[in-house]
Amino acid sequence: MLKNKKYDIIIIGGSYAGLSAAMSLGRSLRNVLVIDGNSPCNEQTPHSHNFLTQDGETPSEIHRKAKEQVTQYSTVELINGLAVHGKKIENGFTITTADDVTFEAKKLIFATGVKDLFPAIKNFAECWGISLIHCPYCHGYEVQNQKTAILSNGDRALHIASLVNNLTKDLTILTNGKSDFTEEQLKKLNRNNISIIEEKIIEIEHENGYVKNVVLENNSKIDFKVVYAAIPFIQHSDIPAALGCEINEQGYIKIDAFNLTTIDGVWACGDNANPMRSVANSVASGSITGAIINKVLVDEEF
Repeated sequence: MLKNKKYDIIIIGGSYAGLSAAMSLGRSLRNVLVIDGNSPCNEQTPHSHNFLTQDGETPSEIHRKAKEQVTQYSTVELINGLAVHGKKIENGFTITTADDVTFEAKKLIFATGVKDLFPAIKNFAECWGISLIHCPYCHGYEVQNQKTAILSNGDRALHIASLVNNLTKDLTILTNGKSDFTEEQLKKLNRNNISIIEEKIIEIEHENGYVKNVVLENNSKIDFKVVYAAIPFIQHSDIPAALGCEINEQGYIKIDAFNLTTIDGVWACGDNANPMRSVANSVASGSITGAIINKVLVDEEF
């Protein structure tokens, strides 16, 4: 049972960034409500890496422990629900959930993450986060020296190739259509023995999410064991934009050095505002955001 419907801070999103912000604020005796829709983007990722003290742990276990620890603070409340509407009011904001309950707060934090947009390739979703991956820092060590593909094109493909080339020398770029590289980029790829395949991809053959073959439109198959993919995304929540928060050219919520959006009183942290997409970064950005908002409240009250 919720104690009230008015809070110092409402946090939309109860994954790593949101819970980290909640802990920081709860320990400062701020009344915090976390609204969580329970749809993390790394839900089927088997292990989280590059996070001190949690290296190799499952994302679900990190999340479970985080919720257990954060909800021990009486100042923090957490509900399962989907925030669907936000409104600016005289002394803060209101947030309304899908079941038509409205809450009020002085400040808002959006820790809502992003939603990946999968290409029209059969079994892409089934492999995403398992052997079809986005980040060499999160997953690269575990798939080192394996036959590897990069599903991307142009500048983004070159960037990923430069990082992955340190992890494996058996590397191919799949542009899934006509390639888009400059002459200088092609020279770099050739110098590092990285080949390019422009044929369209129709299917990922796999076993329990682990890639076995990439099937091309000409029905040929290539036995890659891991595929890095740079795919588009959208904001997981449209409330920030509806409130007037600016979205930058990359699709992230625009924030300043203190994670404040372009709307006063509204902050964003985690994947929705930062391309450094990892659990460790989300936890750090949430903790910093919580401390900053507490300082803002202190300055208003003291």
